[in-house]
Amino acid sequence: MSSAGDAYKHALEGNKKWATQCCEQTPEFFPKCAKGQAPPILWLGCADSRVPETTVLGCKPGDIFTHRNIANIINPTDISLLSIVQFAVFHLKVKHIVVCGHTSCGGIAASLANAKLDVLDIWLQPIRQLREQYSDELASMDEKDRGTFLAKKNVQAGVENLKRIPTVIDAMRERGVELHAVIYDLATGLLEEVPDEEDEKKAAHRVCAFERK
Repeated sequence: MSSAGDAYKHALEGNKKWATQCCEQTPEFFPKCAKGQAPPILWLGCADSRVPETTVLGCKPGDIFTHRNIANIINPTDISLLSIVQFAVFHLKVKHIVVCGHTSCGGIAASLANAKLDVLDIWLQPIRQLREQYSDELASMDEKDRGTFLAKKNVQAGVENLKRIPTVIDAMRERGVELHAVIYDLATGLLEEVPDEEDEKKAAHRVCAFERK
């Protein structure tokens, strides 16, 4: 494409083509979407254009409720994130919450560097804290491995932060809502599940500590 204007025009044309194909192949699709949504999954991912959740999961509009930001940071003080989680868990009754990071993440790379990035320095602070926490492990790795390692620690930390949100705690206890940490590999298109580091005893203690009377 020769210009940004051409890119926008191409996007609008693509929308018309897609909508027409959907109507031809599944006439009831848009009327069904217009009636409401009941997605089983809340996806908390990175804003990177190469990781569109509906596409990489092979899903359709209406299947995934989504929130994305730079480096998929789950910050318990982020009111936008908390609002999304509250709505998804309490009103939509999602069954799964997925925190997804990815390889070659620009936010992770920036967190590993020391360049000044203005407002991004504030936003990336949680990941830079992880960098300091795991500095010994990171020091022995090459650049690529450091990025993947920190991306995995970031999604694990994201899941741990979700477990401290009262709405999520209630949903896990009462409805069996499951939390998942995953990494998307840009080179293969595949998701890798990242294991939860919290043991059962610690989890039971946390739930009891936050249990509402």
